[in-house]
Amino acid sequence: MNENRWQVLSTTSLGTLLSALNFSTLIIALPQLMRGLHATILQGVWILFAYMVAQTVMVLMGGSLADRFGRRRLYIVGLAVFTLFSLVAGASPNAPELILWRVFQGIGGALVMANSTAIVAQSFPRRELSRALGINVMVVAVGQILGPVVGGWLTTLYGWRWTFWFNVPIGLIAVFWAIWVLGFKGTSKDRVPVDVGGIITYVFAITGLLYALSVGAVSGWASASVLIAGAVFVVGLPAWILIESRNPAPLLHLPLLRIRAFGFGSVAAALNAIARMAVIFLMIFYFQGAEGETALVAGLRLIPLAAGMLVLAPIGGAIADRFGTTRPATVGLIVSTVGFVGLALGLHLHSAYLMLALWMAIIGVGAGIFNSPNTSRMMTAAGPARRGEASGIRALTTNTGMMLSIALAFAVVASVVPRDAMLAIFTGTARALPNGTAVLPKFLVGIRGTFWVMAALNVLAVFFSASGRVDNPDEPDQMRRQPAPG
Repeated sequence: MNENRWQVLSTTSLGTLLSALNFSTLIIALPQLMRGLHATILQGVWILFAYMVAQTVMVLMGGSLADRFGRRRLYIVGLAVFTLFSLVAGASPNAPELILWRVFQGIGGALVMANSTAIVAQSFPRRELSRALGINVMVVAVGQILGPVVGGWLTTLYGWRWTFWFNVPIGLIAVFWAIWVLGFKGTSKDRVPVDVGGIITYVFAITGLLYALSVGAVSGWASASVLIAGAVFVVGLPAWILIESRNPAPLLHLPLLRIRAFGFGSVAAALNAIARMAVIFLMIFYFQGAEGETALVAGLRLIPLAAGMLVLAPIGGAIADRFGTTRPATVGLIVSTVGFVGLALGLHLHSAYLMLALWMAIIGVGAGIFNSPNTSRMMTAAGPARRGEASGIRALTTNTGMMLSIALAFAVVASVVPRDAMLAIFTGTARALPNGTAVLPKFLVGIRGTFWVMAALNVLAVFFSASGRVDNPDEPDQMRRQPAPG
């Protein structure tokens, strides 16, 4: 059958929706999940982090391998793996087993995440690319709106396990639709050896970094496991870069990072991901832990954050298609910074919800304006021949930013709140503590401090975005005429 680029976009958007729903529904369900499995706070953190660590470790590898073996085939395999382990994860009897299945979920999610943007970029002409990517960003916003609401509804009525099982029917539809639209053919020529040395050193280096950041925020930065993991990263990162610089077929195409538009756009995306994820993460526990709301009400109260992205993402993409990518992306970051400052100044116990909703909506509006132009700028700068790797690097920077965000938020809050009180807050039982009401003001001090840090990081992102102009805007269309792998 003849391929239609809008059918391709519908396929990748369905995979994107699945990923967005997975994360936001689980965060809402986390307090009940921790109570149900009698999980410690460290286990609760790793139920979130296991997926993100596995996805971060695999995402760059997924994009690079797809350039060799077929990005469409790997995208479909990723959907199938994610769906299967969503079913298995929902039946987990304890926290350690759930953490294991979350790792496999993350591997499937990485193959989806690493290849969806590249498939869209390959299917659309440059004049429509920002609009298409804007629709993908809009789908993320839809997932972030529906996720907390659906997650709260499922958790309240049926229990936390259904936040996993809910993924299964959507995943099956996504798999069959992707096979119909994309086919299941891999690349049958120009295959090169897999960069085994690069894969091994990359896995050790990135896993060491993410383990140190996540566990250090909960169990202390001086613990032996954190120090060992940090040492693994310090040794592994230079070894990985050395191997990649000498390999004729590297896992990471290092010259991509020397392209100003791509390298600076990657940094801006990572900084914005750090800032934005902290808001999603901490506001959920503010509404459930500090305000005592149910999971469903907490999910409903997060809608303004994603609604801003939903409305502005396609508009930002259309503006970028007509006027260029740098200015809309930079303006979006400036708008988001205003929202972070507003939350840092205005968040208190029993703050007026309408005021909080306004600041969250402003953050979402800024993110919607920023994401699609910035993604389009990065993919354009990379060119068709490297879109798989470019998509992987983009996903890598965003995921790493999300990991850093949660680790940093934990570190700031843990500096002012005792750990037993943190467990009570993150399971929604803080008011049952003998001194529960005395603990909550300290928790809010930690949240406000985190938001000030995030506002500063977003200001830094503004600088990188404004400096990341495309070096040669005519080159990508010339390169597009060349055949691309996959």
